[in-house]
Amino acid sequence: MEKKASRRENECEEKNSNSEGSEQDKDYKTSLITLNVGGYLYITQKQTLTKYPDSFLEGIINGRIMCPFDADGHYFIDRDGLLFRHILNFLRNGELLLPEGFRENQLLAQEAEFFQLKVLSDAVKSRWEKEQLASRETTFLEITDSHDRSQGLRIFCNAPDFIAKIKSRIVLVSKSRLDGFPEEFSVSSNIIQFKYFIKSENGTRLVLKEDNTFVCTLETLKFEAIMTALKCGFRLLTSLDCSKGSIVHSDALHFIK
Repeated sequence: MEKKASRRENECEEKNSNSEGSEQDKDYKTSLITLNVGGYLYITQKQTLTKYPDSFLEGIINGRIMCPFDADGHYFIDRDGLLFRHILNFLRNGELLLPEGFRENQLLAQEAEFFQLKVLSDAVKSRWEKEQLASRETTFLEITDSHDRSQGLRIFCNAPDFIAKIKSRIVLVSKSRLDGFPEEFSVSSNIIQFKYFIKSENGTRLVLKEDNTFVCTLETLKFEAIMTALKCGFRLLTSLDCSKGSIVHSDALHFIK
């Protein structure tokens, strides 16, 4: 009799545990929400979408805001599906985290306003203002010869991306270590310092090619900077040292867009 009673108790406990497990699974499944945003499907938890009270998504989940369904029964929101990943990441992390080089601040701010996420909207606008301020600040690149300080060039521009492009181009060619090019050089945030500059023969104009087949001199770097700037839509504001009488012989170049 005792064994039968014990067996029945074990069976009841197993049924209860299975019942609790199935209830937990059911609760977990109902807590998952699938959204169709502009044709892109996103699956997330209910608590993520309801994190900010009075937001558009919280209103949908809690029934305050009517939302259509797609053919598969998912909530359908007619907004930018690609940008929604940043909206969702903000809801998950509680802070604005964007990939390097992100340039769609204005669009993201509009999406944040649509979803009624003022905190996110303010964060995007603040980031946008900082980027615009930074773009207006003049940045520079200095190219020098450690053995002859009179040999050098400073390139000024109000676009950090342009300075970075010129810098990476010079470093790329330098690292290729072609015949006659100085092998020893150091690079910091705004300065490239060579051990020796190449001295070209009179009448020779060596050109910096994309395939790295030609060596360049300091004069060629000036030509390269000017041509690259013009192709990118910049204009040469002035040669900052006009006493030399020629752009090729100047110590600095200043570009602006």
